[in-house]
Amino acid sequence: MTSSHVLFIPGVLMVGMFLGFILGARAARNQFDLQAKRDAERDAARAARAAKKAEQAEKS
Repeated sequence: MTSSHVLFIPGVLMVGMFLGFILGARAARNQFDLQAKRDAERDAARAARAAKKAEQAEKS
């Protein structure tokens, strides 16, 4: 093992960890935003169903 490996291998590992952290954080943020959007859409659908059900109950 040459002396360049002593610097090169840890350097590559550090770059890989840095890129993994950045990409992982971005993926987690995107997943969180997607889940929040789904929750909002689900709540809107529930409200629409409840309004429709109340409207039908009023007519009866």
